[in-house]
Amino acid sequence: MTRISLTEAQLHLPELIASLQPGEEVEIITGDRTVARLIAELPPLRKPRQPGSAIGTLTILSDDETHLEDFQN
Repeated sequence: MTRISLTEAQLHLPELIASLQPGEEVEIITGDRTVARLIAELPPLRKPRQPGSAIGTLTILSDDETHLEDFQN
């Protein structure tokens, strides 16, 4: 965990946030006292794929089959 003064955090907050890795924590201090903690969010978990969820998103036209003849022996 990184510790940084409040003054320095105020001066460099955008860079500080951009440099945080998911789950990383920075303590913001004034003197010897912790006044805040900045914690980078973990990326959202992807939902598992569901079979059949893409039905209807792709349409194959009969005209598209003629180009496949070029790939035959």
